[in-house]
Amino acid sequence: MTHRETVVADKLDDKKKGIRGLIITTLATLPLCVLFWQLFLAFGRANFFGFGGGPAVIPLIQREVVNNYKWLSTEEFTDVLAMGNALPGPIATKMAAYVGYKISGLWGAAAALAGTVIPTAVAMLGLAGIYLKYKDTPQITGMLKGVRPVVVVLLLQTAWDMGLKSFPLPVTWIIALIALVLIFQFKMHPIILIIASMFFGYIFLSK
Repeated sequence: MTHRETVVADKLDDKKKGIRGLIITTLATLPLCVLFWQLFLAFGRANFFGFGGGPAVIPLIQREVVNNYKWLSTEEFTDVLAMGNALPGPIATKMAAYVGYKISGLWGAAAALAGTVIPTAVAMLGLAGIYLKYKDTPQITGMLKGVRPVVVVLLLQTAWDMGLKSFPLPVTWIIALIALVLIFQFKMHPIILIIASMFFGYIFLSK
């Protein structure tokens, strides 16, 4: 084999190694890409169909992360929800950041946050003009009236599922009743109750 033929053969070998390395890298990162897409899709669906935002999104997020993908248990979802409500900012973004980071670090958090923001932002930009023009029409008003009872039912279902796991001790029922009175009778801010109950649990309910 001449020197030129040797050089050509070496280049072909290097090219084959490069292609083989690219294929191996692609196959190795494919599961991670699928996971990022699942995070984006899960939070995108939950927020896109969470009419009313805020609390209305919680049951849909629970269905995705607890029931569909099983990234969190019901107990962990309840804990994350309580922590999220004690922190400033929208609950959906805080839960997305936590779940994404737990599943796949910072890139997972970025994928979940992108799913939370991008679909609804695009939809809002696309429909803002139409909504502002027709928001007072009987058809749009009727649609909103029709969806609100469904949102309430979803919230009740979430409350029921979480409640089954949230009252392991008699004292937890007492805490719930006190919180109910303080919220509805004395209009106490929920954050104060959440922080106070966390301290109470830390002092008296730690195992």
